[in-house]
Amino acid sequence: MTDDLSHDTQGQIPTNLRLLVLLERIAQEGAPVSPSALSTALNLPKPTVHRLLVTAEEEGFLQRDLDGRAFGPGARLRKLAANTLSSQRVRTERLMVMKALAQEVGETCNLAAPGRYGMVYLDRVETHWPLRIQLPVGTQVPFHCTASGKMYLSSLRPEKLKRLLQSMPLDAQAPHTLTDTQALMAEIAATRARGYSTDNQEFMEGMAAIAIPICDDQMRLLTTLSIHAPIQRHDLDELTQWVDVLKASGKRLEDIVA
Repeated sequence: MTDDLSHDTQGQIPTNLRLLVLLERIAQEGAPVSPSALSTALNLPKPTVHRLLVTAEEEGFLQRDLDGRAFGPGARLRKLAANTLSSQRVRTERLMVMKALAQEVGETCNLAAPGRYGMVYLDRVETHWPLRIQLPVGTQVPFHCTASGKMYLSSLRPEKLKRLLQSMPLDAQAPHTLTDTQALMAEIAATRARGYSTDNQEFMEGMAAIAIPICDDQMRLLTTLSIHAPIQRHDLDELTQWVDVLKASGKRLEDIVA
């Protein structure tokens, strides 16, 4: 059996696999896909593709893009992806990596994935210090003022980033929150250039954080790995000294999900 039905058995995709292959194709694209492009890529009749898309949209696996024509992952498909990443074997391995990281740096580390309205914490390993920020698994935090969120924003294509920032409220969460679009765009560009993101008391006063991306084999962001600390223990300059250690842990996490 081939690994990619959409390429190796074009025109011969079994009926009971067509929806799965269609969802796989949309997930692979990393951007909303039009019905005509899917029809061409999968060598399926346009009426068949439209029927599959409507079914997947009605059930929440897909959602229409802003143009009303193209389709991207919906809430159920994103949840499916998150649950897959959280399967017991994968989660056990990644928690071991995160625990080793937390012990080495002496601070809390988090794994977060982009949700509809912010970054969602998938896993967390706490520091042993009594002074720490309580953000349990499942917490959703803003894109624009967190290290994990800015890392995600830096991974977006320019046109998608522009649309998102136009529709996203840049609410002030702390005195240092960037609420000006141009200032945030400059910070995102700097994040993209250096390969890691920062939060210098932008989400919570008195807390600093850094984050790096966890990518798939096509270098698309899956999740982010971050460490944060109260500035009484480590300010942002001190945290950035752990970037190489953070990236090494990120590489081990990428190997787990590869």
